[in-house]
Amino acid sequence: MVKALASTTKNLSVDQMVGLVMEAGQTAVTTMALLDKANTSTYGHPEMTKVRIGVGKRPGILVSGHDLKDFKELLDQSKNAGIDIYTHSEMLPANYYPEFKKYSHFYGNYGNAWWKQDTEFASFNGPILMTTNCITPVKDAYKNRFYTTGNAGYPGVKHIADRKEGGAKDFSVIIEQAKTCQPPTQIETGEIIGGFAHNQVMALADKVVAAVKSGAIKRFVVMAGCDGRHKTRQYFTDVAENLPEGTIILTAGCAKYRYNKLQLGDIGGIPRVLDAGQCNDSYSLAVIALKLKEVFGLNDINELPLSFDIAWYEQKAVAVLLALLFLGVKKIRLGPTLPAFLSANVAKVLVEKFDIKPTGEVKEDTAAMMAGN
Repeated sequence: MVKALASTTKNLSVDQMVGLVMEAGQTAVTTMALLDKANTSTYGHPEMTKVRIGVGKRPGILVSGHDLKDFKELLDQSKNAGIDIYTHSEMLPANYYPEFKKYSHFYGNYGNAWWKQDTEFASFNGPILMTTNCITPVKDAYKNRFYTTGNAGYPGVKHIADRKEGGAKDFSVIIEQAKTCQPPTQIETGEIIGGFAHNQVMALADKVVAAVKSGAIKRFVVMAGCDGRHKTRQYFTDVAENLPEGTIILTAGCAKYRYNKLQLGDIGGIPRVLDAGQCNDSYSLAVIALKLKEVFGLNDINELPLSFDIAWYEQKAVAVLLALLFLGVKKIRLGPTLPAFLSANVAKVLVEKFDIKPTGEVKEDTAAMMAGN
């Protein structure tokens, strides 16, 4: 970071600046790999899992954000409290880890992406714990049962203090409040399937390779990224519905909520939507692509039957994009809005060096991706 900031005071060539971008991408890959190792060595490798999206009959606590350590400590402290624990938005992938499946009071997932929390937090009826971003303006309907912890915070709500050295956070105040609340109001029923991080997908490698060679799988489309409230993000739902039956969608991040509840079926037992996890689990998608390149004996990741149609939203998405560029991925589509830092000169370099393009019309984009463009 210091090196990059210092570079802004120098008159660098385009190639030198691109080199710094690649270095930042390399750092992003290394960081996501470390996080992946930390999570999988502690909680096990995510595995194919059916997740309940309905509700039980007991009061519950709803956990959102990304911090799996907070989640584990809450599960430990609430296991005999007579309540259930639910995930929300980016915490959904906690359902995929073997360690968390040991807790009988871990019920499932409630709700959708971050931007629907104003209505979903109100209908949940119990306490909400935000372990990280994203927080929308907190409504009076649930403000008295809204808690933050870690780096998350919001004016006028209760904050759970950091753990002391060698200890755990104290979630007792949330657990005690949950006991006094009504059970969640049901907003949907059924199940969704996920848990397709790199270890699980590689366990299915023989089946995947056979399906590609037979022509049953014609293309993989990476549709990871972030969701948002703007109506233009319906584009990703429409793309998912318009992709031919021989396509597999690889996803991570809250963009998944645009299509993870669609009935898209499977290809020879392989679900057509493979959810790798949180936004930082985009690393898994890169590992899957690199492994497939190796399995098929290709020299370049761009030779795979693989397209990238990324749902853009600032913050962490920058690191994920730079990671993909570092790994040599080209022809990435970004949308429905483009990065705020994309000046005319920056756009010119990205197009020339990496063939990045904005999302367009659904039918045209779908046809282009199926043709490898």
